[in-house]
Amino acid sequence: MIDIQVTFTHNVNDRYVFLSKVTLMSLKFKKKEVDLLKKVLGRVTDFIATRKGMWITLGIWIAITVVLTIVAPGAGDHKVSSVASLPEDAKSVIAQENIDEHFKDAESLPGILVLQSKEEIDMEVLVAALDKVAAANINGLKEMIPLSSLPPQALAGFFSADKKTSVIPLSFITSLETSELEESLDQVSEIVTEETGSTVYMTGPAGIAVDTTNLFERADLVLILSTVGIILILLIVIYRSPLLALIPLLAAGIVYQVVNQLLGILGANGLDLASQSLSIMSILLFAATIDYSLFVFSRYREELKNYETKFDAMKYAMRETGIPVFFAGGTVLAAMLVLFFASFGDYRNFAPIFGTTMLVIMLAAVTLIPALFTLFGRKSFWPRIPKYGETEVKANSLWSKIASFVVHKPIVAAVSILVILIVSALNLFNLNYEFDTMKSFPDDMPSREGYEIIENEFAKGDLAPTTVLFESESEITEETQASLIEQLLQQDLVSTVRGTGISEDGLAAQFQLTFEESPYSTESMDALEKMIEDEESIVKDSNAEGDLYFAGETASQVDDRSVNSRDLILIVVLETILIFILLIVLTKSVKMPIYMMGTILLSFLAALGLGMFLSNLFFDIDTISNRVPLYSFVFLVALGIDYNIILISRYLEEREKHPVKKAVEIAVSHTGGVISSAGILLAATFAVLMTQPIQLLFVFGFIVAVGIILDTFLIRGILLPALIVLFEKDKK
Repeated sequence: MIDIQVTFTHNVNDRYVFLSKVTLMSLKFKKKEVDLLKKVLGRVTDFIATRKGMWITLGIWIAITVVLTIVAPGAGDHKVSSVASLPEDAKSVIAQENIDEHFKDAESLPGILVLQSKEEIDMEVLVAALDKVAAANINGLKEMIPLSSLPPQALAGFFSADKKTSVIPLSFITSLETSELEESLDQVSEIVTEETGSTVYMTGPAGIAVDTTNLFERADLVLILSTVGIILILLIVIYRSPLLALIPLLAAGIVYQVVNQLLGILGANGLDLASQSLSIMSILLFAATIDYSLFVFSRYREELKNYETKFDAMKYAMRETGIPVFFAGGTVLAAMLVLFFASFGDYRNFAPIFGTTMLVIMLAAVTLIPALFTLFGRKSFWPRIPKYGETEVKANSLWSKIASFVVHKPIVAAVSILVILIVSALNLFNLNYEFDTMKSFPDDMPSREGYEIIENEFAKGDLAPTTVLFESESEITEETQASLIEQLLQQDLVSTVRGTGISEDGLAAQFQLTFEESPYSTESMDALEKMIEDEESIVKDSNAEGDLYFAGETASQVDDRSVNSRDLILIVVLETILIFILLIVLTKSVKMPIYMMGTILLSFLAALGLGMFLSNLFFDIDTISNRVPLYSFVFLVALGIDYNIILISRYLEEREKHPVKKAVEIAVSHTGGVISSAGILLAATFAVLMTQPIQLLFVFGFIVAVGIILDTFLIRGILLPALIVLFEKDKK
């Protein structure tokens, strides 16, 4: 039985309780239950492969699509630019909560106005421009630095050395909608530009939020059109049949509309639909739907040569394909639901979005897709229509030759592929992470341009100062503040520390700390991490009693790095165990899943290593976001298992009639073409992410595309069949 209980929770301990409650196709799923599922699914697909069942199935899907489109909101209606990534117990999150508690008006959305001029900026003109901004009563503008009231020494800090660049911090209320914030930022920029004649950029969290939203709004349309276009072209080129290109796309379009509306319902009920998650979701949806369409019509084409009517051909095609396809979809679904166990908000946000997507795709794979192909019948394959009684596989086909080579020389085949994969994986030792999210955005994005001007013209640490909070049970004196500043200045890489205020009750003091290096650099993060570990000794050496807290970008990145590392280990272990169990259920063996799982993991490591090498070689990208390894693992392993299942299912089917070598040869010959075609399409689909303006998605899409090609042609086509020949023995 399949026992899946899904609980939305934000508590880390609850997620581990949840782990004990969730059994995804577990070891309880014994042979009789697999047979029961096969029997039930067989009845469903047998019914769909009748004239009446075909029309009823298509009618139900069309009705569901129309009703959801009319009554439910779309996912785009509830899309957000980002989600809260760090868990509630992260130190930087606790620090910010304490700061907000002691300094009631501290919560705001900061922005930085950057002015750049060819000549020195006139101080009086700038002050007049800012006064005009203040008098304009701009919606949501909470605070702006009053330059006119600052002494000359303080003013100098807002100008570059040549006086041609100026930065003006300002803040907005956090309740503004993105569209309202954009309008307010535009008003500020227009006034300052008109009054000063300078080139104006808006950066900081406020500017980045607006630019990010605009980026994804434009990119979503490009993503969908590119995905559909590349799939259509490749299907026509590979299969040379217009209907074989249009039928899977028609299925994908229906599935997309259903998923879009279902996610809209979840969004209306409180689920954050992150732009990044939705972008990857659309790729997963088209990729998986097209993949399963290929698996279904490949077997359907075979059976059309064995059965005269299109209904009988589909009935027997789905009897052999239904369980593998449904099982493959269930494996991907289970892999996505594992992300519920992550602490990181970005990963946890994937689980309900991708889980919903895969559930609909699974149902479509065994209902909608076979119904559509049955509707068109042999015409689906025009002009290369399969004829009743025709030979199934040509003896001289490419995959027949590869199958023969693997069967006769399994050691040569296995060793040669292992060498390629291991050499590729060795590049992981050169892996470098980039923690500065701004470097992931396009060069011409206004907020990035402003950010880089600050980086070039001012001290690196000024980009994002760290806020330090000191809490005490007794009133904090000036001497205590001075002593704390002195101790903080003695810490590694600290450039400046200045007091920024005392709370009303006198029990909390706030400081602004800057580093000598970029606040996003590994060096600054390491330095702050050591300070966090040594906070007790820092307080003690200051002759004070209390607690230190650190908030801000660098503190968040320290937590980000730590939480991400834990999640990576947790998800890799859980998914490996889960998929291993599923493979045991599928193969009814323990030995075969060991090398099946081993090839999947090796394929992932090789893809990451080779992908980064090629990214550096072709695109001059030598760093990656720390999100990429886990993103890549989830998709490469989850989707890679699909090809495992298709190959192994065919091998096990043939194994009932033939010895090991012959079964392997037939399995590779019959599935090699569809797996390689599916792999090319899947790789191309993920490569569409390279059209996205975010470097994280660009690199992720490229690495997954490389991994799928490795997996399709080297792992599933050569290595795994060779291992089966070497380790599986004929029954005596």
